[in-house]
Amino acid sequence: MNLFDKVFPPRTITLANGKQIKKPRSRAPLYAAALLAMAVVSVEVTGFDMGVLVRRIGEFFVILGQMIPPRWDYMSQIWQPLFDTIKMSLLGSFIGSVLVVPFAMLASTNIIHNRAVVAAMRLLLSIIRTLPTLVSALIATYVFGLGTLAGTTAIAIFTFAYIGKILYEEIETVDMGPFEAMEAMGATKTRAFLSAIVPQVLPSYLSNCLFCFEGNVRYASILGYVGAGGLGLILNEKIGWREYDSVGMILLALFVTVFIIETVSRAARKRLV
Repeated sequence: MNLFDKVFPPRTITLANGKQIKKPRSRAPLYAAALLAMAVVSVEVTGFDMGVLVRRIGEFFVILGQMIPPRWDYMSQIWQPLFDTIKMSLLGSFIGSVLVVPFAMLASTNIIHNRAVVAAMRLLLSIIRTLPTLVSALIATYVFGLGTLAGTTAIAIFTFAYIGKILYEEIETVDMGPFEAMEAMGATKTRAFLSAIVPQVLPSYLSNCLFCFEGNVRYASILGYVGAGGLGLILNEKIGWREYDSVGMILLALFVTVFIIETVSRAARKRLV
């Protein structure tokens, strides 16, 4: 009997035929204790102070109060950065989603049987996926200069890694019968993939692309903090000048935009699935 069973002994259950079985107790208390220990360590490492949070939480509502009502006449200066944000998100999502398709194919074990190729593709996607979008945007600003091109590149990189992982996992769950039949008839692996695999994953692939686009609109709004264009540029400026009524107008415009995009995207995804 291990230590856990000594602390939490198993329960004995008597069946209708008189036979007794021992049902192990739930390991939930053990998991809860582990989570609590990790939380305590995290508090010590990060220097989190609940007292400071309680004392200063009121300042959040002070700033929020200064955002209401928003500065309506500032909307005329928001349109162009807002359109830049949407364009960055749309173009970046499209480029990343399209470019990742061959990489997802090479990362699928049921399509590619060379373990080295599959491992290399998955490692590439994992490395790119761990790179924060803000870091990608910062690097892109050094390469392409300040502006929306850097933001578009950062969003494309994020979309590439995000859609890539989901796509190769979906490819590995498809019915391989049509693919194998086409290969047996002499079709190349690429032709068989396009004809037999793509139609099976296309609806979910498009749905995931739309979902990623929704999130990219929100991500793109803060890329201006590193000079990548969009709403983040004026948002950073107005927060720095403490013009919170203008900040409120920016956030309101972003909220309405994201809501409209999510509503349209949700309706489109329902038709695809």
